[in-house]
Amino acid sequence: MAGVDILASAMNGANAAYLADTYARWVEKPDSVDPSFAELFAALNDDARAVLTDAMGASWAPRPRGGFAPAEEARPAPKGAKPGEARATDPEAVRKAALDSLRALMLIRSYRVRGHLEAQLDPLGLQQPAPHPELSPAFWGFEEGDLDRRVFIDNVLGLETATVREIMERLRATYCGPIGAEFMHIQDPGQKSWIQQKLEGAPWTGAFDKDSKRKILKELTEAEGWEAFCAKKYVGTKRFGLEGGESTIPAVQAVIETTAGLGVSEIAIGMAHRGRLNMLVNVVKKPYVQVFSEFKGGSFKPDDVQGSGDVKYHLGTSTDVEIAGRMVHLSLQPNPSHLEAVDPVVVGKVRARQDMSGDTIERSTVMAILLHGDAAFAGQGVVYETMAMSQLVGYRTGGTVHIVTNNQIGFTTVPVHAYSGLYCTDIAKSVQAPIIHVNGDDPEAVVWAARLCAEFRMRFRADVVLDIVCYRRHGHNESDEPAFTQPNMYSRIRQMRTTRTLYAERLATEGSIPAEEAQAIQDAFNATLEEAFGAANAFKPNKADWLEGHWAGLQPKGGEGELDHATALPLDTLREVGAALSRVPEDFNVNPKIARQMEAKKQAIEGGEGIDWATGEALAFGTLLLEGHRVRLSGEDVQRGTFSHRHAVLVDQRTQREYTPMNQIREGQAKFEAFNSLLSEFGVLGFDYGYSLADPNTLVLWEAQFGDFANGAQVIIDQFIASAETKWLRMSGLVMLLPHGYEGQGPEHSSARLERYLQLCAERNMRVCNFTTPANYFHALRRQLKANYRKPLVVMTPKSLLRHKLAVSSLAEFGPGSAFRHVIPEVDALVPEAQVRRVVLCTGKVYYDLLQERRDKGVNDVAIIRVEQLYPFPVKSLPPVLAPYRNAEVVWCQEEPENMGAWHFLDRKIEKVLVGLGGKAQRPVYLGREAAASPATGLAKVHQGEQDALVKQALGL
Repeated sequence: MAGVDILASAMNGANAAYLADTYARWVEKPDSVDPSFAELFAALNDDARAVLTDAMGASWAPRPRGGFAPAEEARPAPKGAKPGEARATDPEAVRKAALDSLRALMLIRSYRVRGHLEAQLDPLGLQQPAPHPELSPAFWGFEEGDLDRRVFIDNVLGLETATVREIMERLRATYCGPIGAEFMHIQDPGQKSWIQQKLEGAPWTGAFDKDSKRKILKELTEAEGWEAFCAKKYVGTKRFGLEGGESTIPAVQAVIETTAGLGVSEIAIGMAHRGRLNMLVNVVKKPYVQVFSEFKGGSFKPDDVQGSGDVKYHLGTSTDVEIAGRMVHLSLQPNPSHLEAVDPVVVGKVRARQDMSGDTIERSTVMAILLHGDAAFAGQGVVYETMAMSQLVGYRTGGTVHIVTNNQIGFTTVPVHAYSGLYCTDIAKSVQAPIIHVNGDDPEAVVWAARLCAEFRMRFRADVVLDIVCYRRHGHNESDEPAFTQPNMYSRIRQMRTTRTLYAERLATEGSIPAEEAQAIQDAFNATLEEAFGAANAFKPNKADWLEGHWAGLQPKGGEGELDHATALPLDTLREVGAALSRVPEDFNVNPKIARQMEAKKQAIEGGEGIDWATGEALAFGTLLLEGHRVRLSGEDVQRGTFSHRHAVLVDQRTQREYTPMNQIREGQAKFEAFNSLLSEFGVLGFDYGYSLADPNTLVLWEAQFGDFANGAQVIIDQFIASAETKWLRMSGLVMLLPHGYEGQGPEHSSARLERYLQLCAERNMRVCNFTTPANYFHALRRQLKANYRKPLVVMTPKSLLRHKLAVSSLAEFGPGSAFRHVIPEVDALVPEAQVRRVVLCTGKVYYDLLQERRDKGVNDVAIIRVEQLYPFPVKSLPPVLAPYRNAEVVWCQEEPENMGAWHFLDRKIEKVLVGLGGKAQRPVYLGREAAASPATGLAKVHQGEQDALVKQALGL
């Protein structure tokens, strides 16, 4: 019954007062009621008792001794009462009727909760469901002779009264047929009631007319025909086919069409290998001829576009399709072999598209469909991380439709070894997503369930899971022999006729579509494929679609060298932003410590000196906002910053209300958003990377709480951020902020693993920097949007330098005539360059340690040069800075151990510069910590000894 839990319905009708009073007396004193009622109430589990008590609570008040008092006295049943409505004046009749009703309602509830346990989901028939005792009428006290007695159930199941046999027939058809539903774990009664109403009565039987059935058959024909054609033409070639799971294609089509009819105009799809080529050609409409060309070794891109490319079953594409008279944009995101890693990327992209279109409330015009394998859905933690973001303010997208192509096996691993729960989809219960299991060999049930999931997403703006239980006809790939490890399963699979064959026979038998028509559909599709196959040899991709739409005007690769970009601004603009940073409403109660910081910022801006790191960052954000660029900052505790330096969002100390100074600079500016993320790196970094893929005009930043916490997101870094442009022609301007610096805080809180990023650098794929001044940080951030291309930026952000008295900039260094500096030369020269005996090259925070020691010890013949951008290596900027020191030796000083940091990456690059200059030094010398397994010591005294030694060694003391 809609909106009311089933036990509550036992409180309706003439038996309500009697049953409630009896239960209340039993709660207070169990031996005060009839033994049969005492036995019934005692048999109820805790959940059922809670349901009964909650239902009573609306009309019953607690007695002083803990019982319940009736709100009104019981009245006799009206004349002509229905069969289940006993007369209140006949306690025995009321007791029996109430007992029957309560038992029937508990039976119904059991099917809603556990009916899926006996659903017929496995097409192979190998996993026959075991009978569950609570799904038997006998468990609830109904004997064989009771099954044809009518029971009052008050419109539950749409019936006022019914026999137990009728109730069972309806429950079995609804919950134990080809669809098994898990939804009673949901706490929202509206969601539960809606699903319940949709399911009960098994409306998928007879739900499709001839045209709908023909459409399903055509989609199955295309899905099966594609795989069969490729298997015939490319024997032994890996394609990770969809054989056995062909119903996935009509399911995805049903989701697309249903949501398009409800207002969706753009859908982003993410999936792994299996069935990907099928999805590309039959759903996202990549031309057959192009895929056949790729099978034959042809490129997916024009010859004049650089890039390594990737295997065909990793590639993506996009298209516009017309659905119900309107255009819908479909895209399939490229992805690596790391299963499920694409999930947060896709939802991040969806969030960006929604924000760009202004759909920030309903989030109903752009959505994601994520396709999963069963083993990966259960085993890959990023699935949970992605779902965990689904209702968070900074990451929600209005719900994702998850479709699991459940092969009932991983590579060779069976479910009993693959996950601990009952289903591979159990993780979805953590976010109260409904889970609809369906037999993949019943295409009509699959399509009906897919529509249900699509409607749920659009109505409730929440995640939903469709679990298509099918099988994998071949091994992990087409050349694998699965019978090595699963002989019984594959013996059965070899006997299975295809889903399309079974459905065509079913349609012919029922008279919907004759066998001749089904064959004609198949023949026509095969002819289409043969024609495309014949044209594949001559096919050449004529354009790269990656710089169209929002990316129009940007240039590929960004191959130029160290150009100056227009990142400087008028001083008046800088002061305008600075004034807003220290301004709050009069009635806003700022924390006194933050108030002092804001006053210091104000004085620095007005005086033009002493601008610290956080202020330099805020000036970059604010000026971009004034120029119409949105800024999105995301990560763990980014609003105030891990080191309490940023305070981008202020919190009133009395009311807890929030105020964001960056959004109050002037009317008409773009919006700044800073979101404290869930405690996740993999999922959140993937999300923000996906966001940056969709919008090249927004500055997107992800900040790690500590630098090497990014280790947990290494897959996103390796497979997407570092290599996506060359593999898939997809640019990103994402900024990664990684706190880094040796302050004696132990291994994890010292190093951001700079060496790992540098090892990934080639082909100008990203920028890796370690700045020493707020001004340079400012220019680097603005450069992200002022360049005519997009590159990821990895920044080793400081910790102690956030408040270091020397790590400050003047306002002039942000103003006219200023720019980003790849290398910062010696600024404290004490002797002529020819008299300098040593040049110390370094990067980041160690510069200030060297500078302070040099001043303290009065060293005047050692120059210190800062390399601010490590990659792309400053081949133009560094030589003229080093050239004057022809008589000096050159050393590289770093805080990190010798096997870490920048040394091994820069060694030969610096050598090449020195050889080209022809001075005394031909090769740099390493000075720093010795090689180590751990990034840093955890002992403060040891740390300080190491730090003092490397600084003195670098200065030759």
